[in-house]
Amino acid sequence: MKKLVLVLAFLGLVQVAMAAERPEQVLDKKHLVLKDSVVIEFGKAGRIVITVQSTEDFEKLKLMNINQIINELGVKENKETGEVTLVEIHKKDGSVKEVVRVNENGMETEVRLGRMRVLVDESGLDTKVKIETDPKEKKDPLFKTNFTLDFGVNNFLQKGSFPTSDQPYATKGWGSWNVGLNSMASLRLSEALRWNFGLAFQWYNFKFENRDFQAVRGQDQISFVERTDVTGVKSKLSASYLTAMTLLEVNLGKNKDKGLTLAAGPYIGYRLGGRSKFVYEESGRAVDRTEKINTGLYLENLRYGFRGEVGIGKNVTFFSTYDLNELFQEGKGPALNPITFGIKLLND
Repeated sequence: MKKLVLVLAFLGLVQVAMAAERPEQVLDKKHLVLKDSVVIEFGKAGRIVITVQSTEDFEKLKLMNINQIINELGVKENKETGEVTLVEIHKKDGSVKEVVRVNENGMETEVRLGRMRVLVDESGLDTKVKIETDPKEKKDPLFKTNFTLDFGVNNFLQKGSFPTSDQPYATKGWGSWNVGLNSMASLRLSEALRWNFGLAFQWYNFKFENRDFQAVRGQDQISFVERTDVTGVKSKLSASYLTAMTLLEVNLGKNKDKGLTLAAGPYIGYRLGGRSKFVYEESGRAVDRTEKINTGLYLENLRYGFRGEVGIGKNVTFFSTYDLNELFQEGKGPALNPITFGIKLLND
């Protein structure tokens, strides 16, 4: 009998929920006028109220019994689990969506209506009713924008390998920072595929491992000069770019917040500036001195290459970039291709 009460109560709840989802539908007032009603009381506080609109309805009601009412509602009980599906929606594609489900486990009953769940506990002296609402599922939007921050380390590849320490332009990992500010847009192409594109401001710093060498602008090329007149403290080369990039992103997991994502695509950048910085100390001076030289004349104005990303979950993404063209103009400096490894922060 408790199931029957839940059946009738939740049928009313379904009507309320459907009305809330479709407020634009206007109900015909004549269907809300109560002509007559039949009240069936049972137990200590059980009550079933049946509204009758006409004498014909009343004559049909007299011919029905409780079992017939339940059969008319189409209630199906799973004998193993105690679950009862009250309302189902059969779609044109053959799929079935459950609207109301009841699950009885001894003295505890759970009724689920969409994201709403009602728990009835009759194990104690008093009946306890608890109403919960599941959080609304976030849908992957068709188009979205986001802002991300790149932070990584730079190095060079020379003929496929990193320069050795005996080379004056060999870089030091700590201090050869790469910083990028990315404004990106993303278009969903399918359930697991997105197209990302946008613009970025990027700063490249290459800190030399041998701090006694200074990058200077010669008459027709970049030269790396060993300073023997002073003691080097820091020596580096930097450049900044405005970069356009595009990537195809594939999600390999069913849960986008916890799955693995892979992305790859090309980029092209235009150089905004470039210079070398040499910090040194002189004997007899307590304060370090700094020399800054504009080396942009011999840096390539355009850079282009490929970027790859590996995302773990929603907020952790590792990236790598590799320039297909060399940092310096042909014949103006060593043949070096910049490469970067880092992490993308402030992901969506």
